[in-house]
Amino acid sequence: MARNKLYAILSMACAAGYIWLMLTYHRTFSLALEPGVCLFKRVTGVPCPSCGSTRSVLSILKGDFLAGILLNPFGIIIVLILLVFPVWIIYDVLSRRDTLFNAYNRTELFLKRKWIAIPAILLVLLNWIWNIAKSL
Repeated sequence: MARNKLYAILSMACAAGYIWLMLTYHRTFSLALEPGVCLFKRVTGVPCPSCGSTRSVLSILKGDFLAGILLNPFGIIIVLILLVFPVWIIYDVLSRRDTLFNAYNRTELFLKRKWIAIPAILLVLLNWIWNIAKSL
């Protein structure tokens, strides 16, 4: 993937994430309706591996780390991405560097290794089983 395309996609994803968090934080959408947002759950009736992520992120941002982790551990990753990536992109654009792009490429190669990919997939599956058991 080209550098500018990656930065555009990450910027749009972060912007969409911030907008979604603002809407749910200020209760523009009812949190009771939130589980209906997941297309997978709406079609199958089973929560997906990322169900509960919005509530997890909101809990972490409010300082309730334990509740955030218990809702969905992916929330920690999402918070880190939302906090770090915009700053990193701005740094790269202003300094005309490719540090995020290079880190992305190295991470992609790292994750393609079987001894990393298989445990990562297992962690996602375990999280999915946990979401199902919690009836998210």
